[in-house]
Amino acid sequence: MDIILDTNFIVDCAKYRIDFFSEIDRICLFPYKTIILEKSIEELKKINNKDSKLALQLIKNISLLKHDGKDVDSIILEIADKDTIVATQDKALKRKLKEKNIPLITIRQKKYLILNRNIY
Repeated sequence: MDIILDTNFIVDCAKYRIDFFSEIDRICLFPYKTIILEKSIEELKKINNKDSKLALQLIKNISLLKHDGKDVDSIILEIADKDTIVATQDKALKRKLKEKNIPLITIRQKKYLILNRNIY
């Protein structure tokens, strides 16, 4: 199972000091691989604040996925499938992913992560 980390998710985890590596281990009791899009790295560099700088340090050992899409959200929507989980805080993106029945990882109470398997 691939877990795609959205830009805002990484920044929010850095901002709230959430160790998303251990939290993902806690909620995902199955084999997985974390992935970040090359476009997300570009977005983090553009943000250029203390949270984005910390986020860039945290993700330096995560698998990088290159894609020619316009923006991170459209790339995620294009590549997300039944073997993918998306970690995001973006409301519009979450709504679109729920329509495709893609599982989500989100931040709760600014301190831990939950896995929503989209059983609607």
